[in-house]
Parts: sequence; C-alpha cells; structure tokens
Amino acid sequence: MQTKILVVYFSHSSNTRELAKQVQELTGGDLFEIVPEKQYPAEYDDVVKQAKEELKSDFKPKLQTKLKNLAAYDMVFIGSPNWWGTVAGPVRTFLADYDLEGKSVAPFITHEGSGMGSSARDISKRCPGATILDGLAVRGSSVKSARSDVSQWLRKLNLLK
Repeated sequence: MQTKILVVYFSHSSNTRELAKQVQELTGGDLFEIVPEKQYPAEYDDVVKQAKEELKSDFKPKLQTKLKNLAAYDMVFIGSPNWWGTVAGPVRTFLADYDLEGKSVAPFITHEGSGMGSSARDISKRCPGATILDGLAVRGSSVKSARSDVSQWLRKLNLLK
C-alpha cells in the first residue's frame, strides 16, 4: 500500500514555504498552507513581540484555511518557523483543530540559529497517538540550497519518492 502524504506548513517570511515545496516535490505529497485569519506584522520586531505574547498565553490564532480530508493521509509533515523555541501560533492552532492519532508525523523547522528548539517535543505533546518521526531543521537563509539535506532526511525516513 502506498503511503498518502500531506505536507502542512505555516510560513511568515516564505522560508518555510520554500522548504515545504521541496518536501512536497521530493515525496509527491499534497501541499496545504496554514493561513491565519489575521496576518502577522511584516516588521520583524513586531512579529517577535506578538509571537512571544501568543506563546505565553498559549493563544491559538483563528485560521482562514480549512483542511477537509485529513483522514485520507497516513503521513503528515508539519512545517513551521521556530518562534521562541517552538512552532508558531498558527501551527499550534492546526494541531489543536485536527486529530493526528494513528498518523506518522514529521516536523520540519526553519530558524536562524535556534534549530528545532522544543518543536518536535511540543508537536508530540499536541498529537497524542501519533508516531513522531525525526525532524529536520534548516536555517532560513539556507532553504534555497537545502534540497540535498531535505532529500537525505526523506531518504532516512524512507519517504523519498
């Protein structure tokens, strides 16, 4: 039986979107962008401040996009920028809104020096009953040249098409 793959991501500055597209192309999975109803500020310092406040209060922003057929997928890649050591608010909302029990989940994170942070552990806590696979962290400034790293990661997961 062929594994049905979904690549879910939230991207603020387009780095995570670029990485998600590489995962999608290399796996043949479907792509789904998490879009919050209210866009985040463009100014870096404003985003940092808002993200910190959201994390402190465990705020989950409302989402504009809705996924209709999660049951059709066995494998879900979840992409996010690393904001304050973990996944961004819209990803926390997605994880709260959708039940990933019984699915394999692999996180991929973009960052500017903080790596995965606690993203994989936090995703695991929010996905009871899911199998959390090894994740991939890529520096945002390097995503355009990360295809070989992505390919190597997917090969290790046995998910390269």
